[in-house]
Amino acid sequence: MLTLPTSYEDSRDRFRKNLLTLKKYYPATQTEFRLIPHPEDDDLTTDILHADATGRKEKIFILSTALHGIEGYVGSVMMQLFIEEYLPKLDPATTGILLVHAINPYGMKHRQRVNPNNVDLNRNFNTDTSKLAEINPAYKKLSPLLNPKRPFGNPLLENIGFFGKVLWNLLLNSVADIREGTLMGQYHTPKGVYHGGAKVQAETKNMMDLLRKHISGYTQIVHLDMHTGYGPRYGMTLVNSPLESMDAQATASKFGYERVAATNPEEFYTIHGDMLDFAYGLVKSDQKIYAGAFEFGTYGDSLTNAIHSLRTSIYENQVRHYGSSEKAKAWVRHEFDELFMPEEKAWLEKAIEDARKAFTDILKAENFLTKI
Repeated sequence: MLTLPTSYEDSRDRFRKNLLTLKKYYPATQTEFRLIPHPEDDDLTTDILHADATGRKEKIFILSTALHGIEGYVGSVMMQLFIEEYLPKLDPATTGILLVHAINPYGMKHRQRVNPNNVDLNRNFNTDTSKLAEINPAYKKLSPLLNPKRPFGNPLLENIGFFGKVLWNLLLNSVADIREGTLMGQYHTPKGVYHGGAKVQAETKNMMDLLRKHISGYTQIVHLDMHTGYGPRYGMTLVNSPLESMDAQATASKFGYERVAATNPEEFYTIHGDMLDFAYGLVKSDQKIYAGAFEFGTYGDSLTNAIHSLRTSIYENQVRHYGSSEKAKAWVRHEFDELFMPEEKAWLEKAIEDARKAFTDILKAENFLTKI
């Protein structure tokens, strides 16, 4: 039975134990434990299981988790699902694998999206950092709403004040403008939400290195990255990079998976410094790639739920930087956990069902499955 891990360490142990399973199909499977440096914790690792095709290198499948740390708990379940149900259906003679556990181990351990430097790693895959401060000027106008610079107070009073600010901003900006200005990523407010970082982070460099190394030599790449938070409460959205040549309709038609969106303002929202965009940038003319994110919805996709999600992200950031009472911290902690790793059993069961369908549809359409 697939269940959420109880901690980062629990998830990591579960992942490492899969080595014996992989060796049944890929005897030459290798492990890597890449230490992510932290001055107060010397046991933060990104763990990798990888194996090249045993014969002709044609295809490689990449699965990654915890780019946004706390999202790695659900990602751990989906990693286990793939290993148990889909790994045996690949052809080791022509297909390589790269499985990455906890790109952001600090964030996963401490149940936060960002790394220790408050960097959202999925806004940090920038190959040119020279003009980052000029990106997303709309964010600065929204900063009074997004980044309260004081301790978090009584939740009831905070909610009243927050909704007053939201109404004021809606008088000045459209919902789409607020969403874009907030979620795109920003590079000028280090303690702000959705901070992309002025420099490429150690975790990002690590993943860049892995992708460069393992994509090389294969003619076909499928990379799936696990996320939670966006979309309907009991539904998974397959999110395409804007660099993907197929639009949402063509993707849905090819894979037979109904709910698809691209990272643009019309279908999802723009992301600057996205990991999957970086992966597309590595592909040469004689290679082809499909890279997408599984987004498991939690709060829901109504305007009210979108505001709730934004509120929770703001509160968590505020508590982390400016503090609060223990009681208020616990309330924010529960809200944040529910946004990214809901405790409802039925929610997880539906997420697994959706992931199973998407894994099957994508791998079948891309001719990765030798056994259906």
